[in-house]
Amino acid sequence: MGKVIIFSAPSGAGKSTIVNYLLEKGLGLEFSISATCRAPRGKEIHGKEYYFFTADEFRKRIENKEFLEWEEVYPGCYYGTLLSEIDRIWAKGHTVLFDVDVVGGLNIKKKFGDNALSIFIQPPSVEVLRQRLTGRGTDAPEKIEQRLAKAEYEMTFADKFDTIIVNDKLEEAFREAEKKVRDFLK
Repeated sequence: MGKVIIFSAPSGAGKSTIVNYLLEKGLGLEFSISATCRAPRGKEIHGKEYYFFTADEFRKRIENKEFLEWEEVYPGCYYGTLLSEIDRIWAKGHTVLFDVDVVGGLNIKKKFGDNALSIFIQPPSVEVLRQRLTGRGTDAPEKIEQRLAKAEYEMTFADKFDTIIVNDKLEEAFREAEKKVRDFLK
């Protein structure tokens, strides 16, 4: 069994920015592409940022036990990790890097135990999170409020992760994340 690194955070905390930074560091990490049944945002491409399925396709894959983990994140909207994705990355001799929601992250940690490092990226505050989500310009105001309510709930799980990184200053969060990952991979 190979190693896995799990990054979880509320939407807008900077998790994807930190993950992308780490992928450029030559650490032998490879991004695990999640599956979802939500529509692509902006310039997202099937098989790059996500595997996009219809809700029916997603449910069929659940029935076929094709997921390591999955969750109905919003009513009728699923996210999950395909088992084939982990096999694809390990076959190359790489470490799997997950960018998943909090419940998915905890479920993956449970399955891989000591072969997994779980990192929670925490925003400095809910107000900063609101500013970041609004600044992205990708979601309607009611969607932002939905994300903020979910974020407050998700932050109650932070202490269940191996480590918490508060993303107040991005450069510091980059350095801290890289150190944790390098130490884990030794």
